[in-house]
Amino acid sequence: MRVLIVDDHPLFRDGLVALLRTVSDVEVADAVGDGESALRSAAALSPDLVLMDLNLPGMSGLEATRRLLASDPDARVLVLTMVDDDDTVTAALRVGARGYVLKGAGQEEVLAALRTVASGGAVVGAGTAARLFHGSERYGVDLTPREAQVLALIGEGADNAEIAARLGLSVKTVQNHVSHILQKLQVGDRTKAALRARGM
Repeated sequence: MRVLIVDDHPLFRDGLVALLRTVSDVEVADAVGDGESALRSAAALSPDLVLMDLNLPGMSGLEATRRLLASDPDARVLVLTMVDDDDTVTAALRVGARGYVLKGAGQEEVLAALRTVASGGAVVGAGTAARLFHGSERYGVDLTPREAQVLALIGEGADNAEIAARLGLSVKTVQNHVSHILQKLQVGDRTKAALRARGM
């Protein structure tokens, strides 16, 4: 797995490079400190995954992610940042990031997220997922983080095939999640589930 690191803090960037160089199945393709350099490096090197900070000088990480995916829809971006407010998480996922992990996450969580996103899956760090989706508080039921992701996508109007593609799952697995969600929410169809997801 070839990874492009994008982070404007030299110490943190160097730390990531050092960490990833200890992992046998990961190669650091490049490490840059701003969005423009990220776009140039991604175009030249075609990494398997881009590890993107959001607070970058000049072009933001969100804009860099949007432009990167506009030029290469198959690119896989994992956001690794200190920014943990709901609107920013949602914005990153909407522009096409496949994952969002906070810099306070442990090394194993970061490496697991890298592998998941590189293999086509999607990741939202446990703490972020709990706060962003807060299944038990928002919906009055105990949803798993994955069920909360599926429900959020139902709320956006995505069908099972779209959800499967977005989360790197099989359609059958999505169908199972939807079935569990409907049972937990005690609603009869996905339209009612979508209304719950939208807070209606």
